[in-house]
This record gives sequence, C-alpha cells and structure tokens, in this order.
Amino acid sequence: MWSYRLVAPYTFERNEVSEPSPESLDDGQVLLDFLAAGICGSDLPGFRGTQGKLPGDTGPCAAEMNGFPVHEIVGEVLASRHPDHRPGERAVGWASGFDGLMDRVVADGAGLVSYGAALTPLLAVGLQPLACVLYAVEQLPDLQGRHVAVIGQGSIGLLFSYVAKAFGAARVTGVDPVDRSGIAARFGVDEVVRATSDRWVRHLGPSQPDIVIEAVGHQVATLNHALEATAFGGTVFYFGVPDDDSYPISMRTMLRNNLTLKSGVTLDRRRVLRQADEFAGAHPDLLPNYVTHTFGVGDVQAAFEFACRPVPERVKIAITR
Repeated sequence: MWSYRLVAPYTFERNEVSEPSPESLDDGQVLLDFLAAGICGSDLPGFRGTQGKLPGDTGPCAAEMNGFPVHEIVGEVLASRHPDHRPGERAVGWASGFDGLMDRVVADGAGLVSYGAALTPLLAVGLQPLACVLYAVEQLPDLQGRHVAVIGQGSIGLLFSYVAKAFGAARVTGVDPVDRSGIAARFGVDEVVRATSDRWVRHLGPSQPDIVIEAVGHQVATLNHALEATAFGGTVFYFGVPDDDSYPISMRTMLRNNLTLKSGVTLDRRRVLRQADEFAGAHPDLLPNYVTHTFGVGDVQAAFEFACRPVPERVKIAITR
C-alpha cells in the first residue's frame, strides 16, 4: 500500500509498505481505508524539520515514521475491534498515531465516530478540528453577549470565530497579519484586525475583550499579548500547540487584572465529534466555506508546501483519494 514519509525537511517520499491485516488489530482499534485528511497547523513543524512535540517525531532530521504527521482523518472502516464501529461505515476523527498519510490507517476507535451521510469525505475533514474547538469553548465562560477576540485567523482561529458568534458573542474580533477581510464575515468576525498581536495590543485602547483565544501556537510572545489584551476579570484560552516546554508569562498582569488562563487537549473525543457533526448539520454554510483547497494523494508534497504559505482566501486544506 502507499504511504508517505518525511525523509528531510520539507521533503516527503512516497513508498510502498506492508498492509496491516485485520488480525493485527489490538482491542479497541479500527482499520480504516483512507478517504481524506486535513492538514493542521500542528503538522507543519514536522514538515519543516523542526523537532516538535508530536508522537513519532523522533528522527535526527525528520520523523522516522510512515504516515507522519497527519492526524485529521476520514476513512471507511475495513475491520474493527471496537464495539461501536462496523466494517463499511465512514468514520472521522483522529489518526491516533499521527500516521494518517497512508492507504490503510490503524486508529484508536475511541477517537472516531461515524458521520452524517449528507457529508462528503472532503467536507467531513472539518469535523475533527471543529470538535476540538467545541470542546475548548466548553471550558470558557458563557459567550452570550461577550466580546471575544481570537488571535490567529487560520483554520482553527476562524472556527473559533464562527463558534463564538454562533454561541451568542456580541462582538468577535479576529487578529491576524494575513488579510482575512474577504472571508471574515463568513466566519462571524465583526472586526478584522490585520496586524501582529503585539501591534494590536499596543493600539487596543479601552475596548478590551472579555475573552481572548490564542489560536496561533508555536511561539511564546502571543500568549502574553493575549493576557495584556484581556479586560479585567476576563479569560484567556491558549489553544495553539506549544513547541517549548516553558512559557514565561506576566504574573503581574494575571494578578492585577484578575485573569483566568486556561488550556488543555481535547478529551471525550467521541462525544465532541458527534457534537461537531450536529453543529455542522445545523450550520450548513460552515464546512463548504471552511474546506477551501483540495489536493489528491499524489500531490501531498504540494499540499504541505502550499500550507506553509499564507494566502488570504485559504482556510482548510484537504487531501483526498
């Protein structure tokens, strides 16, 4: 079967590997036939050759693992040792080994659900990141009537903007150096700020948001910018993937402004994946606007190269069979 492997920074190699058999599955595992996958911002450090924090990213110059680093996966169940999955169903969720770039994927069934028949595999790609966003929003105060700012208007930040507006936020501010004005309204953004987070904070004035979501990750500075921007008694949620173990933050800002800082990975995955499917059904405009670019499995290299270049109209990149 086909599989992709990073052999050097910015370099995928397609090769043939042995196909896993149904008999090789452990309890709880599912064997998927690849239908589609999404490229996430957390996949890009591995592609660039940066030593990241994802499972399997262990090699001296690239990850020494087939299928790495994709984890947003859609597939057809070929075999299952999980009680809630049956052969023939189409499932979406996590490639639990971050090894979704291959013809057959073995995944933990606890991170997968079947999805609505109305969705194509291409659009179903958006359900996994949507599930992550919905779980994060559950950790926040009620958004009804609040001013919510989202630093980073990439594929995750735009989902946060959309969900915040859908959950009743009175005002949604989107901050990004890439010009998102052409698509912002589709994702519920009321105020488009084309700036880096430090410049935005310096010119913010008295109208500070109640809740700030840091949806950039991979750097230290933006978290402190989120803390500086938040109104007294407000909440900051750090969603982005940290590439460093320790992030220095201003405890003086936290203390003087009575702030709450939250973060965390997505738990209860099957529940929030089902919730994402229901949310997408209730908001049929979301996923067609979200999945903006498609590449075939023969163009994985081009898909990742494109993902590394900021483009105003690009949101989610999908790879399909």
